[in-house]
Amino acid sequence: MNLLFWGLTISMLGKVLLTIGVLIAHTELAHERKIDKLVLKSFRIEHSLTIAGLFFIVAGYAMEIYFYDFVSMLTCFGSDCALSAAAFLSQ
Repeated sequence: MNLLFWGLTISMLGKVLLTIGVLIAHTELAHERKIDKLVLKSFRIEHSLTIAGLFFIVAGYAMEIYFYDFVSMLTCFGSDCALSAAAFLSQ
């Protein structure tokens, strides 16, 4: 398995964690209809899942950037960048 596979998988995992965290907190709030210790606990869980999800999304993005060799685009200047971009777009 290559880096693109892992980048896409980790990015997807981060998005799923964000979704689960939001659903847990909002479901608990809708069920309780008031803010109590149970709702605050679900918000803490949502906070942790959101942080983990954000980390996975950024890590997956970095893996995808590295896989497609966009890292070299960060250090090129002038016509070198144009040649790199043209080579990428012609694929």
